[in-house]
Amino acid sequence: MIKGVNRQVVEVNDTQCEYFEKIMFFVKPEYASVSEGKIRERAGMIADSSTLPPPTKLHRVRFFEAAKLILAALCGAAVTALLLKMVM
Repeated sequence: MIKGVNRQVVEVNDTQCEYFEKIMFFVKPEYASVSEGKIRERAGMIADSSTLPPPTKLHRVRFFEAAKLILAALCGAAVTALLLKMVM
């Protein structure tokens, strides 16, 4: 819900992003006197940066999972080598 009557809003319809259909920017009252072109330009810059998908930590998680598996395999190989050395 939008409260207040006197709000300057910039609406970007062409987001060029599959995630967003429309982006609405509410201009702060202290910047309402700035030229419309400058405000639209700034809104366009922000909208263009929003076309990137959100960053994920998936690569970091996969790295740690792979490191755990490698460490477990090395520990298993070390235990196996010690057991074989004791038997022979």
